[in-house]
Amino acid sequence: MEFDITKLIFMIPALLLAVIVHELGHGIVAYRLGDPTPKLAGRLTFNPLPHIDPFGSIILPAILIIFNSPILFGWAKPVPINPFNFKKLGYRKGMAVTSLAGVSMNMLFAFIFGFLFQILSNQGVLSSIASAFGTGFIKSVIMPLLIFFQYSVSINVILAIFNLLPIPPLDGWRFLTTMLPIQLEQKLEPVEQYGMIILIVLLMVGVLNYILIPPYIFLTRLLLGF
Repeated sequence: MEFDITKLIFMIPALLLAVIVHELGHGIVAYRLGDPTPKLAGRLTFNPLPHIDPFGSIILPAILIIFNSPILFGWAKPVPINPFNFKKLGYRKGMAVTSLAGVSMNMLFAFIFGFLFQILSNQGVLSSIASAFGTGFIKSVIMPLLIFFQYSVSINVILAIFNLLPIPPLDGWRFLTTMLPIQLEQKLEPVEQYGMIILIVLLMVGVLNYILIPPYIFLTRLLLGF
């Protein structure tokens, strides 16, 4: 088994940024809807320390990288939200919007990094930069940036797709349940205690690969211009 330290150098920071902006999305939208809880908890910040979950943000991603997993994902500490403070849309509509905010942030950053990747990887742009700053600048600055942008696109895309799965505790589950009649939502509440078990089983048997990888490949190729 070959282990490439480059993966840790570029992928862990890219993952940390992706999970932070995901939780920031939830927190910012909840705050804009009238809930001060995320701000009071100190979670409306790019500082990684309040967001990092030791297992989900560091240990699990490192294991996936070491074992050459075809996909990389993780999570940050969930942003505390009190939906009863949602004055503008109410509890259910507010939860629906807030649940999709993290995914939206991941796709926004995937688009931004994809745009930057396509600009900087353009041969004309590279030639102009080399003429102005020399080939050494390309190797020492531009190439590392391109690697980081590429990993950032990949990770933000997979996090967005992964979180859309209608499995608790993922955002797709929360969005689905808030769209259902309240009586049905209440009947599904007991399923939530088994969510992590369901996810682990699906990951172990490889079912999620068939669900995640096709849209992941399509979106990353589209955003990176491959």
